[in-house]
Amino acid sequence: MMDTQRVLCNCPIDVAVQALSGKWKIIILWKLQEKSMRFGELKRAVSGITEKMLIQQLRELEQHEIIYRQDFQEMPLRVEYSLTEQGRKLRPAFDALWQWGQEYIQHHHQENLAQSS
Repeated sequence: MMDTQRVLCNCPIDVAVQALSGKWKIIILWKLQEKSMRFGELKRAVSGITEKMLIQQLRELEQHEIIYRQDFQEMPLRVEYSLTEQGRKLRPAFDALWQWGQEYIQHHHQENLAQSS
C-alpha cells in the first residue's frame, strides 16, 4: 500500500509521478487497458523489458494499488494482472497521451518532409 502520510504531504503531480515513474510502467498500464494479462503475455507485449524489470515494475504498480495481481493457486502457476479501479481512472490521461503522441509524430513527419525537399 502507498504511504498515506507521504501522499498527504505532496502535491498531486508529485504523487502521480512517484506512482507512475519508470521507463516501463506507462507501457505496462497501456497494455492492461483492454484486458487482464498473464506475466508471459505482458513480457511479450512490452518489447525490450527484462523479466527482472517487469517483476519490479508490476510489484511497484501493485503497491500503489494501480494494478491487481490474481494468483489462481493452480499448477502450472497462473497469475493474471489487471487494472484496479484507480488504474482504470488513468484511461483519459492515456487517451490524451496517445493523441499528443500521434500529433507529435505527424508534426515531425511533416517537418522532416519539408526539410528533405
